[in-house]
Amino acid sequence: MEAYNELKQGERGAWLSIIAYVILSFVKIFIGQTASSEALMADGLNNATDIIVSISVLIGLKISRKPPDRDHPYGHFRAETVASLIASFIMVAVGLHVLYQATMKVFQPALETPDMVAAWTALGGATVMFLVFWYNQRLAKRINSNAMRAVAVDNRSDALVSIGAFIGIVGSQFGLPWLDPLTAFIVGLIICKTAWDIFRDSSHALTDGFDDKKLEEIKATISKISGVKCIKDIKGRVHGNNVFIDVIIGVDPSLNVVESHTITEIVEEKLKKEHRIAHSHIHIEPE
Repeated sequence: MEAYNELKQGERGAWLSIIAYVILSFVKIFIGQTASSEALMADGLNNATDIIVSISVLIGLKISRKPPDRDHPYGHFRAETVASLIASFIMVAVGLHVLYQATMKVFQPALETPDMVAAWTALGGATVMFLVFWYNQRLAKRINSNAMRAVAVDNRSDALVSIGAFIGIVGSQFGLPWLDPLTAFIVGLIICKTAWDIFRDSSHALTDGFDDKKLEEIKATISKISGVKCIKDIKGRVHGNNVFIDVIIGVDPSLNVVESHTITEIVEEKLKKEHRIAHSHIHIEPE
């Protein structure tokens, strides 16, 4: 039940991002066109893709809240990871489009110097996105959600992109109009880099990859529990915002079934308390 409540909290962060992106993308694209700023236009397009990304994450979080059924005995938690993966494909497509547009703009015979209203719009957008990032980062840590971490990372990159757009537009006022499309090109690279990071983390989770360092920490916790003589095998996998652990531990062969089972309950409780492990499968073998 706690996992489902956490997913519901994650939906609030996704909605906050969607609202912020809808407003910012409209304002930036409109002012970017009227103020002749390629950098602000690219920033606005970046925010437009983020609307799709946030909606994908929101849908994934809603599906993840569905209870386990016959076809999904472990639940639907990986739906949010699939949503992050789809979002990365959308982001890289837009990033490549921004790179193409910026490159074509550089080779135009005469470059326009954008109006300063575009710079102040970019700076205002950066302020808004830093606030959204701060909220979603705290939320992601609290509910341990990979999808919300991806959203928070995207929020931060958007804020940095807007700051870059601001610097490029201001710089173009000093007889350097090529700074504006150059900034747009850098924005495109940042979008592609963010897409790659999200793709890498999502694909790692979907292929049952697990952090070695985290696994060693879990192993150390189990080793300190009274009655555990050794750890013969341990595996971990991630399902959305949940971690599942399978472990084989060796115990004193003279213990009866009840005594051995008591040790498994202690291990499960310890992992849940110290590492937020949603599900632990503990197998007992004589040492």
